[in-house]
Amino acid sequence: MEERRILIVEDEKKIADTIKFGLSEFGFEVEIAYDGTMGYHLFNAQDFNLVILDVNLPGMNGYDLCKAIRSKNQQIPIIMLTSMIALKDKIEGYDSGADDYMIKPFEFKELLLKIRALLKRTMNQSIPVGNVLKASDLEMNLDSKEVKRDDKIINLTSKEFQLLEYLLRNKNKVVSRVDIAINVWDVDFETNTNVIDVYISYLRNKVDKSFKHKLIQTHVGMGYVLKEH
Repeated sequence: MEERRILIVEDEKKIADTIKFGLSEFGFEVEIAYDGTMGYHLFNAQDFNLVILDVNLPGMNGYDLCKAIRSKNQQIPIIMLTSMIALKDKIEGYDSGADDYMIKPFEFKELLLKIRALLKRTMNQSIPVGNVLKASDLEMNLDSKEVKRDDKIINLTSKEFQLLEYLLRNKNKVVSRVDIAINVWDVDFETNTNVIDVYISYLRNKVDKSFKHKLIQTHVGMGYVLKEH
């Protein structure tokens, strides 16, 4: 059964109330906080299945709130809303721990689609799939969220972890940018941006740079592969 409790943190009352009204029509239970500090307290006081938050918030901005929520809960889906469209702003949002990033103004139907996709993915992740993923001397513990290569700890952001997990689950298989967009960045990702390439570069710097054997390889015109041997 789909979990249905959502926290909205948005200082524009009209937007927050409109989203709440729309989600309520589809059976979701919604709480609203109109500033970042209030949102953080509300998150700690109640149980939620998904968070929608604005970037420009009074009290605590959206990036800091996202980091604070993510430090408490690694699994909860977070959707960021913002009017900032620059690539650097999107990357900062993902680096803060967001799962998805929507530009204002947006269609409510698109938001609903993203919410359902994220909740479905969260439910699927709760099914046991093995606690440790391995490739060569790279190891990912899904319980502790610890990544090691040759027993050296590798610190990853939430989005880097999700991307590496997807590559590990598909090791030795070439995955396209569209495959990655759908499975790591969810539905309707803007595949014409280079966010995926940026994150592949981040992973290479952390996972491959200090090691002779390069695990993450590019297949020109096709995509990427995490090659074990």
